[in-house]
Amino acid sequence: MLGAVPGATPGKWIGLWRERMPHVTLELREIDVAGQRSHLDEVDAALVRLPVTASDDLHLIPLYEEQPVVVMSVDSHLTAGDELDTADLAGEVVIVPADDVLGARIPDAVPPTFAPPSDTGEAIATVAAGVGVVVVPMSLARAHQRRDVEYRVLSDGPVSTVALAWLRERTTADVEAFVGIVRGRTARSSR
Repeated sequence: MLGAVPGATPGKWIGLWRERMPHVTLELREIDVAGQRSHLDEVDAALVRLPVTASDDLHLIPLYEEQPVVVMSVDSHLTAGDELDTADLAGEVVIVPADDVLGARIPDAVPPTFAPPSDTGEAIATVAAGVGVVVVPMSLARAHQRRDVEYRVLSDGPVSTVALAWLRERTTADVEAFVGIVRGRTARSSR
């Protein structure tokens, strides 16, 4: 079983797995970022967002970095630019959902006068209503895409690194085969 945090994109690797290992079913399970370390006890491997508390019992392979984006209402003046930087967000209400994965700090931003939304989807719905902006990895903006919001890359914002993680004790031939796929080994290559 492969775990994946919201926004992770395992499709390419799952497709290669099915081509190379048609006799072994690969089940995908969504895991939350807040509990991603504990979820490793329940899956064979997982696509996680760094940082993850590293330890001797954990294998961790950074895979790719995601650009941060600012999600805003389609009516926002911020849509005028193709790209934004943190200075552009001065004076804006910056909403930080409870499941925030970036930890972006925006100087001169205005804190919301309401409790943080429980998740990114709720934060984006709030933004769609014309209240503030939210900074998330691009994949999460795409996953929660709506007609009433747009997003722009935040050029100087923190990136989000997606990694493959698994517990050493859960290393099996199948996990090693998946690691090979993720690392780009071909069906004919050997370790």
